[in-house]
Amino acid sequence: MAYDVKEIAKKILAKACPDCGDEITNLKLQKMLYYMQGFHLACFDEPLFCDEIEAWMYGPVVPLVYDIYKMYGSSGIPCPEGEIISLSPEEEDIFDQVYDAYGQFSALKLMEMTHSEEPWKSTPVGIGNVISKEKIKKYFLTQIES
Repeated sequence: MAYDVKEIAKKILAKACPDCGDEITNLKLQKMLYYMQGFHLACFDEPLFCDEIEAWMYGPVVPLVYDIYKMYGSSGIPCPEGEIISLSPEEEDIFDQVYDAYGQFSALKLMEMTHSEEPWKSTPVGIGNVISKEKIKKYFLTQIES
């Protein structure tokens, strides 16, 4: 079952809450959504969320989420209010593993990483240029097998 991408973004932001000594910018949030989607596709053979990820100049972007948080510019996004979505136990496990593995990196480091990966490299850069879920899944399957 795919979730609402806005709820997944809130879940990432809640995990990175500044009160916990962490902070996440819109740029970093976009990369985390990409990694969450990639590993979810590879592990469960279905998307975490249905929204498309596009290949923008600074890496993968979910336009809807970008638009919601663009007002923060390069500043940290505050902790979200309200209830945070729960995933299945298996999905929560993958979510936490991906967050722990990639959340430690800066937005710029994550951007460099995504720029070196096949899904972004093989998609023309520009607004509206979708990185296909199939391309993302194929690449991330190689990451869980290695």
